[in-house]
Amino acid sequence: MLRISLLIVLSLFPVASTAQGFGGPVRVVDGDTLDVGAVRVRLHGIDAPELGQICTNPDGATWDCGTWVADQVRARIATRDARCETVDTDRYGRTVATCRVAGQDVGRMLVTDGLALAYRKYSMAYDLDEKSAVVAGRGLHGHLMARPEDHRRAVREERAQQNAAPNADCPIKGNVSSKGRRIYHMPGQADYARTVIRPATGERWFCDEAAARAAGWRRAKR
Repeated sequence: MLRISLLIVLSLFPVASTAQGFGGPVRVVDGDTLDVGAVRVRLHGIDAPELGQICTNPDGATWDCGTWVADQVRARIATRDARCETVDTDRYGRTVATCRVAGQDVGRMLVTDGLALAYRKYSMAYDLDEKSAVVAGRGLHGHLMARPEDHRRAVREERAQQNAAPNADCPIKGNVSSKGRRIYHMPGQADYARTVIRPATGERWFCDEAAARAAGWRRAKR
């Protein structure tokens, strides 16, 4: 009788599953980012070169290894069905997950083949796979390549330098939106850092808010 009562209670209040599995056909975005069904996935524990990232051959020739890797991943798993398990959500809103295609761990396959690096900052799961790929000189390991995280840092620093105010006394960014609205951003506002000033499109720097308003710009709401 007690067992029957317990089953009734469990049927009324089901226990939530801890597994967050999902699946679907794969669309390759880049070397470590996939769309699995309707879910944007950042593969857990690996880091692939960014689209447009340049590698150098031993003879000095350069090439876009980020796009090459994306093409290699696409050739292996695009349109195939993947099964994934959620690990986390990153700051861009992507689902961080481990995925399998035909039972094979996609992250391990890419690191083993030298198409991605073990992202030890987040996981040591593929540490030995990368080391074996380095010894064998597979894929990217036969070329000179900055680690993707170092490449991203260098790109951010370069953009920050390019977007620095030409005059320290005039730091206000007068931006023109895609709809033609003139909006200025003050240092410390939410979108200030990522707003790029393009003088060729009519955008400009201002030294004070009064000048910005007089020129027809309005202050950003946040």
